[in-house]
Amino acid sequence: MFVSLILVWICVFFFILCLKCQRPKNFPPGPPPIPILGNLLNLSLDNPMGDFETLRKCYGNVYSLFLGPKPAVVINGVQAMKEAMMTRAADFAGRPQDIFVSDLTKNGMILADYGAGWKEHRRFALMTLRNFGLGKQSMEQRILGEIQYMMETLEKSIGSSLSPHILFHNAASNIICQVLFGTRYDYDDSFIKVVVQCFKENSKIANGPWAMLYDSVPIIRNLPLPFMKAFKNIETCKKLATRLIAEHKETRVPGQPRDLLDCYLDKLDKVCVCVCDGDSSFCEDRLIMFVLDLHFAGTDTTSNTLLTGFLYLMTYPCIQERCQQEIDRVLEKKDHASYDDRHNMPYMQAVIHEVQRIANTVPLSVYHSTTNDTKLMGYSLPRGTLIIQNLHSVLNEEGQWRFPHEFNPENFLDDQGEFVKPEAFMPFSAGPRMCLGEGLARMELFLIMVALLRKFKFIWPEDAGQPDYTPIYGVTLSPKPYRMKVQLRATQ
Repeated sequence: MFVSLILVWICVFFFILCLKCQRPKNFPPGPPPIPILGNLLNLSLDNPMGDFETLRKCYGNVYSLFLGPKPAVVINGVQAMKEAMMTRAADFAGRPQDIFVSDLTKNGMILADYGAGWKEHRRFALMTLRNFGLGKQSMEQRILGEIQYMMETLEKSIGSSLSPHILFHNAASNIICQVLFGTRYDYDDSFIKVVVQCFKENSKIANGPWAMLYDSVPIIRNLPLPFMKAFKNIETCKKLATRLIAEHKETRVPGQPRDLLDCYLDKLDKVCVCVCDGDSSFCEDRLIMFVLDLHFAGTDTTSNTLLTGFLYLMTYPCIQERCQQEIDRVLEKKDHASYDDRHNMPYMQAVIHEVQRIANTVPLSVYHSTTNDTKLMGYSLPRGTLIIQNLHSVLNEEGQWRFPHEFNPENFLDDQGEFVKPEAFMPFSAGPRMCLGEGLARMELFLIMVALLRKFKFIWPEDAGQPDYTPIYGVTLSPKPYRMKVQLRATQ
């Protein structure tokens, strides 16, 4: 009798689980899920990008998966992406709150749900970035100043080879640090080394198998499993950010901000709160994750794009040489490039955009969720549906690119050799949640790549074997570690 009762309860339990894995009416199609795990067995947890493409071929540009018991919709291709992120922008502007990355960055901005608090912080960030030079000469000077330190490091390696990963990560970190904290750090400074290392580790964990299990099987969340390393890293970064905030409080002059931290503290003076409450979205607790979010977003994507760019420029020397010819012709006797010079460098522009396309730095963007019951490509999506943007499908879509599956700057040049930008180019996503650091990233990529190509020739080492373009999967894709040889150009 007892055994029979147990069996009945087991059957009821699995019946309930099966009901939870039922697709709602008119929901996008997808592979059949199994209880508890959903469709996790349909995905390679180390790198599911190939699986997403296989499912797209089977079910179309809008299909669904179950991550554990939670239904998620994967959006592929330009048409579906534009309908979701632009035509129905507000309906798709939410963020899922009960997943690994949202728990990891609680009180941050990137994963904050769509609402008044997020809008206030995004508006504040955009305004502050503009006030501190975004799109102006003062931001150019910050970037050009950091480039000098990069050049000094590269000059020390002439005649030998070096790994550029730390150099590019530190340079990108320093540029955003000057905006956030009013400080640049030596490349061997403990602050920048610790923060960059934490960012790199968390990027790998957040899109790895343990984060997916965290999302799918909530019962394991408090167990001492590998995803706990990411939470320890965040606490380490929070302590460093808290120290910087304390230093700013002691040295700031209210109303005369030196950086974003001072601007936020001025804002806190006006709202008169130190902890988050219902009266204001601005508070000291949120400030900590706010600056860490911006620091991560301004470091990882730019540095990984630079790493991808120089990997391809070394292994496509004809493209590197053509860039250098255009740079020499346009700059002639100028001391350095300005961001406005991009308008006279169509080939260089095409190369930089092709690097961004092929780098596909944030392949699944940041997860969205629906804020209302809505429609997409004829399907019905309930409020709260998790949305995965497969940007890889857009940046490599057949029919949108002349050479979708190879590195070729001709993807961004018309028949007259002028720069053009296809509508499928959306590495920063699209709509209201589009990356707010896009303008800074574009300026950094142009000024850094032009300056380094003007002075140096980059060569794939003879003893390095064949280049491996396969990236390391994470929240951001990064090239596998490689080494480069650096020579001063004969024209220098």
